[in-house]
Amino acid sequence: MHLTQDAVTNLDQRFRAHLINSLSGFKSANLIGTQDTEGNTNLAIVSSVFHLGAHPPLIGMIIRPHSVARHTFENILEAGCYTINQVNTEIVPQAHQTSARYEKHESEFNATGLTAEYLAGFSAPFVAESRLKYSVRLREHQHLAINGTELVIGEILDLHIEDKALQEDGFIDLEAINTVAISGLDSYHSTQKLTRLPYAKKT
Repeated sequence: MHLTQDAVTNLDQRFRAHLINSLSGFKSANLIGTQDTEGNTNLAIVSSVFHLGAHPPLIGMIIRPHSVARHTFENILEAGCYTINQVNTEIVPQAHQTSARYEKHESEFNATGLTAEYLAGFSAPFVAESRLKYSVRLREHQHLAINGTELVIGEILDLHIEDKALQEDGFIDLEAINTVAISGLDSYHSTQKLTRLPYAKKT
């Protein structure tokens, strides 16, 4: 099938959203935990988290346009910190449900049955059921004028990883903790590792 730019533009809105969101392939599934200064907790699934640098350890994510209330983004700007919690196979339905539009005073933790926990004195909530999670301090954010999205850049602080996932060379075996991936807007996947290859050198 060949779809021209004009054909894509004229597609049904929901069809086009599924199509374009699927193009980039498998993405990580993460729950972003935040809390405002009044103690209201928020939890939102995000599939746009990406590695930005290892030293200092930086993580980026894209948040959709702020044309409607974006409690996660608002809380990050207000508190300056958040947590990133990877989704595993046991919590997929609950994680997906966090994408529903709850009011600011309605905690997604309570609505979905996931458990908020506070670790190492960090003020933003973690997801107790997540097996790989880390605290993040906001370092920079940029409004992207091209489509109204927000680029959020954070510095990774404390890591909380199940022991069985961390290998001797620092590699994290995500399959050992049943981490899932997302394709499109609503399709969740388990994975199967093919191989690990050595550092590539010119031969």
